[in-house]
Amino acid sequence: MSRARQSYNGVVLAAPFSTPYQRYSIETAHWWIARALRGSLQLAGLKPLEIDGFTVSSFTLFPDTAVGLTQHLGLCPRWLDHIPMGGASGVVALRRAARAVQSGDADIVACVAGDTNHIDSFRGLLSSFSRFAMDASYPYGYGGPNANFALLTDRYMQTYGATREDFGRICVAQRENALNNPGAVMKKPLTLDDYINARPIADPIALFDCVMPCAGSEAFLVMHEDEALRRKLPFARLSGAIERHNAHAEDPVQLRGGWTCDIDELYNMAGCTPADIDLLQTYDDYPVISMMQIEDLGFCAKGDATDFVRRHNLTTTGDFPHNTSGGQLSAGQAGAAGGFIGLVEAIRQVTHCAAATQVKQASHALVSGFGMINYDRGVCSAAAILEAGCTGAAQ
Repeated sequence: MSRARQSYNGVVLAAPFSTPYQRYSIETAHWWIARALRGSLQLAGLKPLEIDGFTVSSFTLFPDTAVGLTQHLGLCPRWLDHIPMGGASGVVALRRAARAVQSGDADIVACVAGDTNHIDSFRGLLSSFSRFAMDASYPYGYGGPNANFALLTDRYMQTYGATREDFGRICVAQRENALNNPGAVMKKPLTLDDYINARPIADPIALFDCVMPCAGSEAFLVMHEDEALRRKLPFARLSGAIERHNAHAEDPVQLRGGWTCDIDELYNMAGCTPADIDLLQTYDDYPVISMMQIEDLGFCAKGDATDFVRRHNLTTTGDFPHNTSGGQLSAGQAGAAGGFIGLVEAIRQVTHCAAATQVKQASHALVSGFGMINYDRGVCSAAAILEAGCTGAAQ
């Protein structure tokens, strides 16, 4: 039997920063990552050499890794990590940075993710995404996640009775949220009719089920609470966090994720229940994955997310705020930064610094990550609960 995880007492998150996303960019991933790092450091009033921990996630950084970036960016950290886990990268980076701070291996860790999006670069990424893709999918014309998630979505619909209208409710609500996010790529309102009548992509997936690849970056800082108080920074406390990889490998098609293995421990660590969560940020490369997370994170029973989204308002002013910045479906998927977008927004929410997307009286946020899709499933899953600490409104 595994020992219980130690608490994250004393660890806080501060200085959340998002660069405005762009559909295409001629800049490198290095440039985008540098922008986010600079933005976060400026929010905190820090200079680059004042951070002694650094972690980065990126798909387009090659041939560099986090090591090369230390020289590009003029950093000299005593703790360094590179997290190549796609949509789970944000929470995984946070967990590792938190343990580094607790152990004294670092005082202030900058967690950054970013990618560029050149013309046709997304196609190149898909062809070499994984050994599964290179050997068993792409050579046979089965390139990219649309077909994978079409199979998964179809199985979910057949098993649980979900309809395209149910998925559409998620997409329409997120577009409404994105219209209040100045950094979002998608700026046009989306109706349920628009969603239903959209161009087919891979049955049953249509245009608005798919994320929009773009360029962008996200960043935040992890430090001890005493450090944040000394610097008078708004901060969020890390109440609990989990990760799991290659869970439920025996399932023929993925209808559940690794969250189910550890969700009770997550809530026990955080000292709360699903009823205490004020907003949820799910990894949303396709709406079916958000449905899966709503279930696996304990907000309803397995298979009941269809009824859940019918009964709840998922906008920032609704009774179940979800992906309040618009998520990837409407703000855009900036490569590996897609694993950070919900986490960075959650920090803003519980520190009451989210401006036009702010959920009133937000004090607890749950963030979940999902990533590294192979033929039949996403291999990585993670989740974290953030709690209000010192808010911007109190400064």
